[in-house]
Amino acid sequence: MGLGELIRSPYLWEQLRQASGETLAMTFISLALAEVIGIPIGVWLTLSRPGHLRAHPAVYQVLGTIVNVGRSLPFIILMVAIIPFTRWVVGTSIGTWAAIVPLTVAAIPFVARLVETSLNEVEWGVIEAAQAMGASLLQIVWRVLLREARPGLVAGATITAINLIGYSAMAGAIGGGGLGDLAIRYGYQRFQPAVMLVTLVVLVVVVQGIQFTGDVLVRRLDHRG
Repeated sequence: MGLGELIRSPYLWEQLRQASGETLAMTFISLALAEVIGIPIGVWLTLSRPGHLRAHPAVYQVLGTIVNVGRSLPFIILMVAIIPFTRWVVGTSIGTWAAIVPLTVAAIPFVARLVETSLNEVEWGVIEAAQAMGASLLQIVWRVLLREARPGLVAGATITAINLIGYSAMAGAIGGGGLGDLAIRYGYQRFQPAVMLVTLVVLVVVVQGIQFTGDVLVRRLDHRG
């Protein structure tokens, strides 16, 4: 099928619309779950690192090692390795909801490190000022660390979302749905390069849209200049 025929094919455009929705669902649901779990881990990493508010080198080392191991696993291997866990969580290992499980697991350590990096950029003088005013640890975390690090946190979430789009395309290799699945089933297995091209264009547009939105939010939240 050529590009012209593809453009005139309502069926394939419907498939493309559905696949785009699945990719966005996988990306943003996984991102939300990873942020909910990864942000507390990143905060814990920050607080327990040597010289910080609740310094505990042993805890920092153990937690940091776990996070590093999670980040070092190739996604395609992780996705296959946790199939039993995926079945236990969602009842199946195929489809969009099944893909969300490994996507979330893969993103959690990534989010944790990005959160730690953002929180470490908060000036120590601001933290000391909060301590001098009698702020509790929870208040410092919520009103100082997380508040001051908002631009970095949004930038990190943007990077994570873009990575998840790439991971979601790989999930199509084992029936995860989305644009990756469409590209494999129609573009590769049925030898239709036009489908592959259109899928690639859609992915590029989605990534550019996410990056643009993230950049706008970072500029609005950054009060330093």
